[in-house]
Amino acid sequence: MRAADSDNTIFDSFLSHIHLYTIHSRKTMDQTEAISKTKEFYEANKIDAERIIFQKIPERLVHLYELLNKPEFCIPINYKECKFDVTTITKLENNVKNYAEGETPHNIVPGQMIIPSNKNSTELFKIIKSNISQLIEDNSILRLWITLLIPKIEDGNNFGVSIQNTVLKLIRNIDSASKTYLDKWSRYCAYRGKLISKVVKYPFIEDYRVAIEEFDEKQHLDVSLILREIYFFNTVLYDVIIKNIEKIKNPRTSNIDCLY
Repeated sequence: MRAADSDNTIFDSFLSHIHLYTIHSRKTMDQTEAISKTKEFYEANKIDAERIIFQKIPERLVHLYELLNKPEFCIPINYKECKFDVTTITKLENNVKNYAEGETPHNIVPGQMIIPSNKNSTELFKIIKSNISQLIEDNSILRLWITLLIPKIEDGNNFGVSIQNTVLKLIRNIDSASKTYLDKWSRYCAYRGKLISKVVKYPFIEDYRVAIEEFDEKQHLDVSLILREIYFFNTVLYDVIIKNIEKIKNPRTSNIDCLY
């Protein structure tokens, strides 16, 4: 019996070692797979960043330059006013009241009750919005790429690291300004809607209609200026990165170079 118990103990110990080895092997495999996927992500980010620097930004600069030379984006601006017909607005106001009271006029299509937005500014901002969104997306890739290239903290020989941090700060500033430009459009639409509601409510006050026309003209000017800012952001970002590409990739070397 004692021999049998001894054999069982040895067998249980063997199974325990096999179980621990299996768990350790699985952990090792999981860690190896995680490291492999991390390297793949790092390489993919590096390829995307270099494609943005050497291909996408130059192509975007050419595209933006062509847009800047179009008549609708030139300053002084070829602005088309979006005037309001007082008779139409009064008619729309009456229709809204009738629908609210449950009456349905037979000679009016419900779609005609909608007062349209300023289509000129809307079309121009769609162009601006796509360029801003692309800039923000590319900046997120570039920011991650540069951040991963920052070496561990050490004493001395940190000039290259300071260049990396300078470029990262530039990217953050561009992102912040670009997001502010996106918010401008929603504020414009909200304020313009309030002015139009005043025109509908007080169609006999001409100042409200003049205010809308002036506000539309100012927004048209803002859209043109925003496009120039986006062109400026891409130009500066490309210029700084290209001039310091070696220091960004290899921040610590024996030679100390200047920023530009």
